[in-house]
Amino acid sequence: MNRRSLYVDDVLQVLFLVSSSQPLLKSQYSICLSMSQPSQVYLTREGTELILNYGPKTHVAPSSRVLVVGGGVTGLTTAWALLDAGYAVTVVSEKWASLEDRITSQIAGALWEWPPAVCGKHTNLISLDNSKRWCMTTYRGLDKLIHTLPAHEHGVRMRMANFFFEQSIHKMSGQLEKMNEIAAVHDVCPTPPDSRPAVNQEAGVVDSYRHLAPVIDTDQYMGWLRSTHDQWGLVGAGGQMLAKYGAQAIVNATGLGAYETAADHSVVPLRGALVRVINDGKRFPIVREALCVSHDDTHGAEAEDIVFIVPGMTHAHLGGLVHRTSTLWICLENAELDPAPLVQGLRPFRDTNVRVDREQRLKADGTHSRIIHSYGQGGSGFTLSFGCAADVLELLSEVEKSPYLERASL
Repeated sequence: MNRRSLYVDDVLQVLFLVSSSQPLLKSQYSICLSMSQPSQVYLTREGTELILNYGPKTHVAPSSRVLVVGGGVTGLTTAWALLDAGYAVTVVSEKWASLEDRITSQIAGALWEWPPAVCGKHTNLISLDNSKRWCMTTYRGLDKLIHTLPAHEHGVRMRMANFFFEQSIHKMSGQLEKMNEIAAVHDVCPTPPDSRPAVNQEAGVVDSYRHLAPVIDTDQYMGWLRSTHDQWGLVGAGGQMLAKYGAQAIVNATGLGAYETAADHSVVPLRGALVRVINDGKRFPIVREALCVSHDDTHGAEAEDIVFIVPGMTHAHLGGLVHRTSTLWICLENAELDPAPLVQGLRPFRDTNVRVDREQRLKADGTHSRIIHSYGQGGSGFTLSFGCAADVLELLSEVEKSPYLERASL
């Protein structure tokens, strides 16, 4: 396959190279999103913000269609924003979130974090600057969702997130800067280290801070995202989709698949694995707060030393150095494993920075591409989802202003 940008002729061949290096079989499906009725919650873009609203929304017949490639949290959040902005949207993906065969977006502790995240791995200055803006857009959106609809519908709750360190935070300039940045943000309020919950005194942690943060039950939330709008129709996948739906633009949210779909060889997999334990209070006190041991160079700059415990709706996620979780919180020694205890996947990390931009390369005929990229969020997909979707909307407005030869020529 010719590895160049995701132009229309390539799409017909590699449209379904979403998270694997092989084309999908003809039995795969796409999803067509429709806005036949107003949704209970909807998104509007105001400035650089993506605002979540509640109540009836006037339906406007869409004038153009956008094709979103990728069915993870980035793709579906973007599709939601596009739908509410008045576009008709088609989403295609290799597979969808399910309890039987979880996708990468479900294999996450999904704790909102101020960047750089414990599992994010992004230290690029461009990514950090953008991510701090994106994450706050998401924070405000999820906070509004929490106060609008009951948690059992969407799986998002506001919980205290505790971050522990094996040395004084005042000896770590990077972690101290991060804590001070959080303290300076109006919407996020850190609490003093001496307010932290009791942990095993032999765990080796000597300092900590904490703040309120959205925690997302990924199974519940991804299912809810798919049902946000009233009518979703399964459509057989095939090479004539662009012609059939007359897409005006493409959003490439293919995660690891961008190695092929965007010929971006800076995309690399970041291994992630979680152990799920029953969190019903029978074997140990219910985990109600997130507990994280952040990397702090105590064991070397390249050491894999992070630990996290994140509460879900009915279970708790244990991640990082899982064998250390019971050392951090000794009650977990009695934990009962979930029926599907181990989930693992590859997060879509990008060596340079998270990519949310327009395809810059010109087509063979000299016209501009009508492709927008949104991938490389690594372990921060949920944290950045609303913010990245807001930027996609802005980029799409630029695409609409640029000249093109014909609607189907992307």
